[in-house]
Amino acid sequence: MSINLIDLIKGQLGPATVSQTATQLGESESGISKAISALLPAVVGGFANSNAQSELFSTVKEAASSGVLSNLLGNLNGSDSAISKILSLIFGDGDKLAAITNSVSNYAGISNDSTSSLLSLVTGATAGTLGKYALDNNTDAFSFGNLLSEQKNNLSALLPAGFSFASLGLGNWFGSVDAEPVNVVPEPMQTPIADVNPVTPVTEKPVVTETPQVEVTRSGTTHDIVGNNDSGGSIWKWLLPLLLLLLLGWFFWKQCDKKAEPAPVAMTDSTTVVTDSTNAVGDTVSTTRETLVVTLPSGKTLQAYKGGIEDQIVTFLKSDEYKNSTEAQLKDKWFNFDNLNFEFGKAVLTPESQVQLDNLKMILAEFPDAKIKIGAYTDKKGDEAVNLKLSGERAGVVKSAINSKQVLEAEGYGSKFAKVPAEASDKERESDRKTAVRFTK
Repeated sequence: MSINLIDLIKGQLGPATVSQTATQLGESESGISKAISALLPAVVGGFANSNAQSELFSTVKEAASSGVLSNLLGNLNGSDSAISKILSLIFGDGDKLAAITNSVSNYAGISNDSTSSLLSLVTGATAGTLGKYALDNNTDAFSFGNLLSEQKNNLSALLPAGFSFASLGLGNWFGSVDAEPVNVVPEPMQTPIADVNPVTPVTEKPVVTETPQVEVTRSGTTHDIVGNNDSGGSIWKWLLPLLLLLLLGWFFWKQCDKKAEPAPVAMTDSTTVVTDSTNAVGDTVSTTRETLVVTLPSGKTLQAYKGGIEDQIVTFLKSDEYKNSTEAQLKDKWFNFDNLNFEFGKAVLTPESQVQLDNLKMILAEFPDAKIKIGAYTDKKGDEAVNLKLSGERAGVVKSAINSKQVLEAEGYGSKFAKVPAEASDKERESDRKTAVRFTK
């Protein structure tokens, strides 16, 4: 089964990164998000189509080993020589980079300088993710090239609406996805729209040559579209628009004549979710969380939410409370993941969860004496035995994902500690669905 590395890369460019980047560059978060959505497929496409795969392979591994993922925001100024080298390897030093920057800048409504900074950011996230994957899976250069080629199938769906590789000057990279129009009838050979027989149903602008073109109608039958120089059809050129205007006038008159009715209140069903959150996420109303940079003892940094699990754990490990705590005291002090999710009803992590897992792994490496236990919980809805089994599988998946000897145990508790009744709404039961860690000695 092929790996969708694009989802792993997107996990490095989540809301926290977008928010901090927008602040540093003085741009709106929406503009930053739009620019990233356009740059990511271009960068991944550049990796997949580079003619220097061997050199690119060694460079991304070096970038990953140097900790590029832990300092993504430091790449905004373009000072990282490895990223500059990668950009040269995938796009060259000519006009292609300028074309990408101008196109994305116009699309996202941000400055060219900000777009250039984001290009370095996205390239760093891509290089770091690819390099980490190669190192973790002992991938060789040949397998690395094949893996990149597989990502091409995911690129067209990744592009934002109204944006294409052709606008970046990269349309020929991806076969027919963004190919230029072909077999277009030269303009002198086209029959003007006014000369098409008005009684022939036409759903698109017809292209008519000297040879009649066969068109399939909505009913599935076919007929010939032929030129008609009979001037009798010219009456329709003014009659049809007049009829349309009269119809629109009647419609607006009817609308104005109606009594005002109360607008219906839009209702949402909070149970219709794509992923099953393992932690309480609060109200469904979109809120902006404050982000911060957490500094580790070695001086390395990671991006997290203020008051999130990374912030809490690092603060706790540096405190006298942790140093003086007994096993009995640690047993009741759990830290809930706040950006870790599973697919609904499954023990399958969603891509964005990787960021927080990587952060926790980095924190444990900075505190080698720390040992943790993973706990997973469900709400009361459903069969208790099924819930217990599911929570146990999820705890095991998290332990495997962290892949550290410092994770001593993983246990699922099912609905044992759930407090909200099974009959409550899905929103109320969210607080019982969570995954957490605690320290042990």
